[in-house]
This record gives sequence, structure tokens and C-alpha cells, in this order.
Amino acid sequence: MTALYILAKEYRTAAEKLADLDLPPEIVADTLEGLAGALEIKATNVAMFIRNLEANAEAIKGAEKQMAERRRAMESRAENLRDYLKGAMQATQIKVIDSPYFKMAIRDNPQSVVIDTASQIPAKFMRQPDPPPAQPDKKLIAAALNAGEEVSGARLVRGSRLDIR
Repeated sequence: MTALYILAKEYRTAAEKLADLDLPPEIVADTLEGLAGALEIKATNVAMFIRNLEANAEAIKGAEKQMAERRRAMESRAENLRDYLKGAMQATQIKVIDSPYFKMAIRDNPQSVVIDTASQIPAKFMRQPDPPPAQPDKKLIAAALNAGEEVSGARLVRGSRLDIR
């Protein structure tokens, strides 16, 4: 089967050649219609493949979401079991358990700061975040350009997209 880009090139080439020949319009139309038919079939097949890829991507996105939920559930369950084991060891005042597979021990964490009321902390202990760098406001620029105003360093462009419905 011929590739879509080859069919498109053949169509353009034929249209250019037929325009140069002194042929009746019916013959030109029939020739281009025949080439367009093959191009339309190929384009339809490519669009079907695009839809298939999009559906697969959507299915993967759903699977990723389910996997993330399962991961979070497993992490939560592991943390709950860790707390359960720690609580049991603390209740029995056992500091270390040696087994052939693991060594479990209750250890003290390093000290950490707990903020009870952030508004009472003196200013010298507060971090001042860096202001974000200035960024162009595209909506404001678009409005100005549409109003006929010149904005150096910016212009309006109209792109195109393929819409498959």
C-alpha cells in the first residue's frame, strides 16, 4: 500500500501536470477524483490509527491512575503496619528484635521544630520567597494586538489543527 505522503505528492504532481495540458475539464476532474479517492482511503486509515492510539493512551492514563491509587493504598497500609509494630514493641518495652530476616529496632529521631503559631514567630526567622520572574501576559498582548496596538516582540499567528470527529 502506498504511503499517504506519496499519494499527496502524486496528487499535487498530477494536478500541476494536468493544469499545463489542454484537456477537457471532465478528464482533469476524473483523473484528480481517482487520485483523491486513494488519498481519502489512506487518510481515513491514518485517522483510524490516530483514534486507536488516542484510545490506547487514554486506557494507559486510566491504568496509571489505578496503579497510583494502589501504590498509595499499599504505602498507607505499610505505614499503618509499621505504626502497629512500633506500638506493640513500645507497649512491651522491647527495643530490638533480631530475626533471621530483619533487625527491628526502635530508634529516636533527631530533634525537629514544631510551629504552634506561625504568626508569633519573629520576622528574622521567616523566609522571604523570591518573587517569580515577570512573564508575558498573552491574553493582554492578544487584546492589544487585536485592537491594532503594536507590541514589540509579539505577533498574532493562526495555526491549524486536524480535527477528527
